[in-house]
Amino acid sequence: MRPAALLPAVLFAAALLALPLGGATFGALFPEVAEPLYRREPFTTLALSHAGLVLASLLPAAAIGIGLGIAATRPGAREVRAVADALVGFAQAVPPVAVIAIAVPAVGFGAAPALLALVCYATLPVLRATAGALATVPPEVLDAARGAGMTPRQVLFRVELPLAAPPILAGLRVAAVLAVATAAVGAVAGATCLGTPIIAGLVNGNPAWVVQGALLTGLMAFAVDGLLGALARPVSASPP
Repeated sequence: MRPAALLPAVLFAAALLALPLGGATFGALFPEVAEPLYRREPFTTLALSHAGLVLASLLPAAAIGIGLGIAATRPGAREVRAVADALVGFAQAVPPVAVIAIAVPAVGFGAAPALLALVCYATLPVLRATAGALATVPPEVLDAARGAGMTPRQVLFRVELPLAAPPILAGLRVAAVLAVATAAVGAVAGATCLGTPIIAGLVNGNPAWVVQGALLTGLMAFAVDGLLGALARPVSASPP
């Protein structure tokens, strides 16, 4: 892994350690604020909860997106892709706050409505990346695999998915970054995350808290993007 890929993660870790010591700095930047540093929960606790939300949403989003992408590219399944694209596209078009507001009466406050919104937002990039990647596998390669006596299942797992792996990983990377950014909205429903200082700052008229939550959320998104990009690079470079 290249050192440059680790730089965003190092910056995020440094910010987590430095922010609790930055009360004087934020006090100088926001002199009108009586409590310039967010102290209700440790930033590390918020970051771990945020990462847990992202991971818990990415696993089902990846399973749904890859599964629908595979189903949509099977012979005679063009209608499946159109329906799947429409449903997942509609789910992503709805603002996350609206998804959370609809889900709260059914599942209550906390992490559950935030997870629902995150799954909706993370599924579409995975679905489109999977369907697009599988559709570009050369037909002659598939014909050769079938000619060698492979079953459809063997063709899928031994030929199609390995060849489509780099674009699928790219879709997962996009989904992960979107999930990190969107997870902050979960604080609206009471989920503990890096959006908690943002919501608390908006409610209490404290822009310093808003900046702190937004800064850590953005740095986490860059860190996830850099790390996943570094992990996907060897897959892209390896021969099929």
